[in-house]
Amino acid sequence: MDQIAPLILTLRFDERSFAFFDEQRRRYFPPARNFIPAHLTLFHHLPGEHLPTIQRDIEACASERKPFSLDVTGLRSLGRGVAYALKSPALAAMRRHLALEWNDWLKPQDRQNHNPHVTVQNKVDPTQARALLEDLSESFQPFLARGEGLDLWWYRGGPWEMVRTFGFEAPSSLSRVGEGQG
Repeated sequence: MDQIAPLILTLRFDERSFAFFDEQRRRYFPPARNFIPAHLTLFHHLPGEHLPTIQRDIEACASERKPFSLDVTGLRSLGRGVAYALKSPALAAMRRHLALEWNDWLKPQDRQNHNPHVTVQNKVDPTQARALLEDLSESFQPFLARGEGLDLWWYRGGPWEMVRTFGFEAPSSLSRVGEGQG
């Protein structure tokens, strides 16, 4: 019997933030290895055989959330690459909720403390990575990004394949509280 491919869950950014991160990734990621757009991974390996349950859980989670802000706080070294570090209490709470739902399925990488980041360079010589980190850090100014939903992907060894996008769609009665903030 064929093994069902694993699933990856990522945060969907607003268009402006996505465009910035994706342009950085296209500029600095080795082209021969850059098969996917810029992303913030929430879970690296969810069991594909549980797709209906996973989709139902994500849909329930997304439907009760409004888009939220994320602080892009700086850059961090990945050793052989560079990433933008992000921080958001709303993101942390949402991921914690999903991790509890899927606790029995999580692989060690997804059980670790989650450090949200967007990788813009990876799999290069450490000297090249250090140089980019220094270069980008010199002009870095903290900024806000916005999380607008979740993207679920199949991972079959090459470019990821989109399964479905889930927009954050809190009911309008909840949306009125603090509307326009974030």
